[in-house]
Amino acid sequence: MSKKRQFFPRQVVEAGGNRWDWALLPIVLALFVLLAYGSQQMVRPYELGQTLPLSLDPSYLPYYLLRTTLRMFIALGASVVFSCVFAALTTKYRLAEKVLVPMLDILQSIPILGFLSITVTAFIAFFPGSLLGVECAAIFAIFTSQAWNMAFSAYQGFRTVPAELSEAARVFQLSGWQRFWRLELPFAMPGLLWNMMMSMSGGWFFVVASEAISVSGQDIKLPGIGSYIAMAIANSDMGAIGWAILTMLVGVLMYDQLFFRPLLAWADKFRFEETGSDTAQQSWLLTWLRRTERTQAMVEWFGNLLSRSIALFRLSHDGTSIRARRDQPSLVPQRVWDAVIAAVVFYALWSLGHFISTEVGWAEVGHVFVLGLYTLARVILLLALAALVWVPVGVWIGMNPRWASRTQAVAQFLAAFPTNLVFPVAVVLIVRYHLNPDIWLSPLMILGTQWYLLFNVIAGASTIPTELRHAAKNFGLTGWLKWRRYLLPAIFPSFVTGAITATGGSWNASIVAEYVSWGPTTLKAHGIGSYIQEMTTKGDFPRIALGIGIMCIFVMGFNHFVWRRLYTMAESRLHF
Repeated sequence: MSKKRQFFPRQVVEAGGNRWDWALLPIVLALFVLLAYGSQQMVRPYELGQTLPLSLDPSYLPYYLLRTTLRMFIALGASVVFSCVFAALTTKYRLAEKVLVPMLDILQSIPILGFLSITVTAFIAFFPGSLLGVECAAIFAIFTSQAWNMAFSAYQGFRTVPAELSEAARVFQLSGWQRFWRLELPFAMPGLLWNMMMSMSGGWFFVVASEAISVSGQDIKLPGIGSYIAMAIANSDMGAIGWAILTMLVGVLMYDQLFFRPLLAWADKFRFEETGSDTAQQSWLLTWLRRTERTQAMVEWFGNLLSRSIALFRLSHDGTSIRARRDQPSLVPQRVWDAVIAAVVFYALWSLGHFISTEVGWAEVGHVFVLGLYTLARVILLLALAALVWVPVGVWIGMNPRWASRTQAVAQFLAAFPTNLVFPVAVVLIVRYHLNPDIWLSPLMILGTQWYLLFNVIAGASTIPTELRHAAKNFGLTGWLKWRRYLLPAIFPSFVTGAITATGGSWNASIVAEYVSWGPTTLKAHGIGSYIQEMTTKGDFPRIALGIGIMCIFVMGFNHFVWRRLYTMAESRLHF
């Protein structure tokens, strides 16, 4: 009897795998079928001006959820690649850092509609006669809502690699290529995964703008949850909005269980600590996968194929061009590069002065600058209030894996909830109780961006080494001493990353939060966001450019003089 028990599993594996392979097979087949069907629908024939069929019938929502989720995952994959390349370049080359980091600040502050209006015509021209051009424009718009905070997270992770690990990499003479794959990317992986979750949820805020596109006088509504919500709002159908929110909740729960939760449980192996971790998350899907035979063999085969492909690439690229920073780099290239940057800046300032004197006037510049100060005050105040609330909550969730697994999907849904659906309620309450719009429209700026702070703090708290937690417990640290000596330094790099993306998102959200309409009622708060929205309504393009330009200056200045200095502090002192 014992012999049968020993040989039976091998015979089953040879015949077609064990029972866990068969349990996982329906999920894998369903994912492949849905992926193939959704991809087929994305490349169907299409001509500009053709109306795509849409319906408010709730029975179409599973199909719309498939289309929207597929776009968001494609954009997420592109964002991961962009973030890794950005982090590698900016942390290896000081010359690249001087250009790419300010450029990311600018891109973060540009409204998503600005990207969409520029790129949609080009994508349609690239794929004539196919819906793929419009799909690519929508995917790129979602990409712009996902990539920036992920890039900052990878940048922070690469810059805060512990000194002892960097010294070990130098002792073992790792090339830049090996250092990237074996040290920097694994160290940044936990924080990057939490920011991937935040990016996926944050993308839901922009699906209405990305799937309901206006170009060349044509209104294009791609099948998806965003277009469904836009049609429901246009028809004032609150029942349809309720069905859309319920569908979003189902979608968030599905990709949380099938994608993010297994990834977070898998990423626990990247924790750099000496003792075993007692904060690892659990995933039923990952447990199933680890118990399979044939499925693991297929995964290993695919991994080996990918490794060989990377090895072929490495034969012609041995990593010497992606090397660690030298302590004393040559000053000549830096001075030449600084001169080029200075020349570009002076030319930009000259062009800006010419534009102002001929198009808008200096008095208008002063007026918009004052409006920018109003919005800056709101951003700072709201960020401080959000930090007081979400930093303790994020630390508690990150250090309690059971509660982290329970609240993970809830946090993703709250971050994914389209906050623009709250705006009409705010208008009704402000008008009914005669409240001051300058004060009570302000919280709308932080509703969708506060989650960047929460998710990054959770990521920082979840990666605190276990031995450090035991040491703090043994020393009896409590109260403010515990926060000042232990918790705040541990989460500080992640907090700075979340604060940068939250402030950038708040500046962007001010465009819709400071100028809110519901029916015939319009409320305006004094600020640069309401100025840009008002000029957009009037079609005054010079003043639109002026407002966006001054907003970019505020974002870049605040990032440079505040957040960059805090990044340096986190890199040198406040991290473990």
